[in-house]
Amino acid sequence: MTRPVKAAVFGTGSWGTAFAMVLADAGCEVVLWGRRQELADAVNDSRTNPDYLPGVELPANIRATTDPAEAAAGADFTVLAVPSQTLRGNLADWAPLLAPDTVLVSLMKGVELGTAKRMSEVIEEVAKVPAGRVAVVTGPNLAREIAARQPAASVVACVDEAVARRLQAACHTPYFRPYTSTDVVGCELGGAVKNVIGLAVGIADGMGLGDNTKGSLITRGLAEATRLGLAMGADPLTFSGLAGLGDLVATCSSPLSRNHTFGTNLGRGMTLEETIAVTKQTAEGVKSCQSVADLARRHGVDMPITDTVVDIVHHGKPTLVALKELMGRSAKPERR
Repeated sequence: MTRPVKAAVFGTGSWGTAFAMVLADAGCEVVLWGRRQELADAVNDSRTNPDYLPGVELPANIRATTDPAEAAAGADFTVLAVPSQTLRGNLADWAPLLAPDTVLVSLMKGVELGTAKRMSEVIEEVAKVPAGRVAVVTGPNLAREIAARQPAASVVACVDEAVARRLQAACHTPYFRPYTSTDVVGCELGGAVKNVIGLAVGIADGMGLGDNTKGSLITRGLAEATRLGLAMGADPLTFSGLAGLGDLVATCSSPLSRNHTFGTNLGRGMTLEETIAVTKQTAEGVKSCQSVADLARRHGVDMPITDTVVDIVHHGKPTLVALKELMGRSAKPERR
């Protein structure tokens, strides 16, 4: 009899915990790592994560620890589910502990500030592993719905298709359907840019604007992601799939989306500081909008919605002024 697949999940937030549930339901033995002993005790003693998924019973084949070495030991898959901007520092500490030949799996949807590197690039650099040992899971995966075992699909991307298929098998359940891809660049950009567009749509909702505005922002936001992807060598078809349009629609239409909710508060007139104070979890687009804009400039790609979000979030531009400037741009063909 073959042994069960072992998975380590670093990060006890809502998506890390929900994906740990997916892995456990697929038959993996899962060790969930977190910093706080009281949260690890709650997972082990009451089978719950009261801080991030209250009321959800976790499978028996998940256990938690605060010891990263214990979590990493013997893991076939090491899943990274920490805020994007903390990945480099955290992984530098964990890299010496990783099991030989483990596949590192990114659940993060962001671009690193300063370097403008995608999360898989940061993982390869810090952990000193080849691209074929780094995979990405992305798509319309709102954690609360996944934890409720509602039907969802996702994309498992790795430049090594065999590795993608291995991870696909390790997280395939009756309610979670993963598809494989080798377009890591496109999948990561889709996830990062959708957070920025989710902020934009949230701002519009907070301002009381209607569905025409929302539909326009979603469509033109998808065009921005696709333009950037093409400039970076991604497959344009990726952006019409789960990692692109699917994730974008879910983020821009759901009150469960952190980025949409964050944007809504800004659109209602709250300051950045006030919005951060009432937000309990990380809205990746808040920081990544700047790094996505930097990435676009490096590749000579025009991303006006992204630039508008940066102006509102980081430069304090009033939303009405930003909207007027965005709508006042010169007319041009749609496919440009």
